[in-house]
Amino acid sequence: MTDQDPRPLAGEPLAIDLLNTRWTDGADLRDLLVSTEGLAGWLASDTVARELRGHQVRADRGTLDALLQAREALAAVIDEPGDPAGRLALNAVLGHGRVRFALGADGPVHEVETDRPRWLPAWAAADNYLRLLGDRPDRIRRCAGQDCVLHFYDTSKNGTRRWCSMAGCGNRAKASRHYARHKRD
Repeated sequence: MTDQDPRPLAGEPLAIDLLNTRWTDGADLRDLLVSTEGLAGWLASDTVARELRGHQVRADRGTLDALLQAREALAAVIDEPGDPAGRLALNAVLGHGRVRFALGADGPVHEVETDRPRWLPAWAAADNYLRLLGDRPDRIRRCAGQDCVLHFYDTSKNGTRRWCSMAGCGNRAKASRHYARHKRD
């Protein structure tokens, strides 16, 4: 969490990181992508910079609108995987780009092309989701915290992670169970 990125959970794979631009702060729902300033902060994050590999993306209204469309599509396919509307929405985002394969001086090159530069981060997040699905789809999860809206990609060895963070939601769940046990006694 920094001045530029106030989110409680950052650094997840790009698709999940985009979903986590919405979070709860106590009883309030917060959203980093309500302004182009928040978008600029998200674009400057390590996760986004790593995925976009040096592409320059403007933090403007067009990029923000494309990302909001991608975020809604990702939320739909992750939270309601059987709903065809989510797949259609995600495919609409994916329709704005493609990967072009080429042979570079050092070997194979995969170049992302989008119909407009503003679609690059949205397309990259949708593409990242497809890669996560291809790797370990059962590891894409929503936090089990009662009021939490965050998601994570479980990289734990045994695949049993339940909370966005043990320090936050995990600790609250443990404290709640402890309180309930001692209240009964």
